[in-house]
Amino acid sequence: MEEHFVIPEIVDAWSKLDAPWRDDPAVRVMAMDRFAGPLGDISDSRVAAMDAAGMDVQVLSLAPPGLQILDTADAVALQRVTNDRLAEAVRAHPGRLQGFAALAMSAPDKAAAELERAVKELGFQGAMVLSRTREHSLDHRDLWPVFEAAEALNAPLYLHPQTPPLAVRDTYYQVDDPGASTALSLFGLGWHYDAGVQLLRLIFNGVFDRFPNLQVISGHWGEVVLFYLERIAEGASFVNALDRPLIDYFRENMYFTPSGMYGERYLRWTVEMIGVDRIMFASDYPFMAPPEAGMPDYVTHTGLDQEAQEKFASGNWERLTAGIKR
Repeated sequence: MEEHFVIPEIVDAWSKLDAPWRDDPAVRVMAMDRFAGPLGDISDSRVAAMDAAGMDVQVLSLAPPGLQILDTADAVALQRVTNDRLAEAVRAHPGRLQGFAALAMSAPDKAAAELERAVKELGFQGAMVLSRTREHSLDHRDLWPVFEAAEALNAPLYLHPQTPPLAVRDTYYQVDDPGASTALSLFGLGWHYDAGVQLLRLIFNGVFDRFPNLQVISGHWGEVVLFYLERIAEGASFVNALDRPLIDYFRENMYFTPSGMYGERYLRWTVEMIGVDRIMFASDYPFMAPPEAGMPDYVTHTGLDQEAQEKFASGNWERLTAGIKR
């Protein structure tokens, strides 16, 4: 359920951005030959790649930096185009493709309305949101209409990393090798710290207290934060701002996926901290190669028992999406 695509109109909009947004290294990554072709393909070739990897269903979502890097007018114009195009692909491959809506988060009321349309009219399973919309973090009060709509629909939001701000990239991730700088600022580390901080901001700035039934899915096994959860909880114990213990937000409002990080130690830690009812499979197509022996082999060799394997592979997802109010 972290399986990406793009359409030409989005690529064109990215290419026309003004500085500093046009310099987002994620745009360059999406244009690389090894990714551009698979990202642009939401037809029979993608289904063939799924078959080869042993994957029955992909939940498609717009690749980063998505609509949230665009100016508001372009984002609003393109959210409907993107979602309608994805809906066509889903209808053409029933039972094989599902959809997460792309939302123009810089226009929260329009994004909320589009989420409702995508769920009720297009049959989508929620939306993918990125951790920041230009300068605004995801927890910004202006964006709360989207959370309100998602909770009312009982539809999950998948939180994907966004490129760290330019000042952060220059300060923390700039090294002598430009390629290494890009890798560090994105998939090497920067993306994950950025999204992990956003998870915590959603908690500490009261989003889940205001919308206690909101469900957020986090990739890459919780974007680093999950592995420091005990330490973070210890620090949080000095603050009385939360309605619940910190761990409860992770166990009641969040789900976690590997996003192509197939190491069993990550899976075991997540299960130990959160439990098998809150894990779901995701491969991060086309950025991560599937396990050499295929997806089913990976799932059966996780060390999970049969019931937990079924929950991880599809059961938890089916249970979550069965509750969407259409």
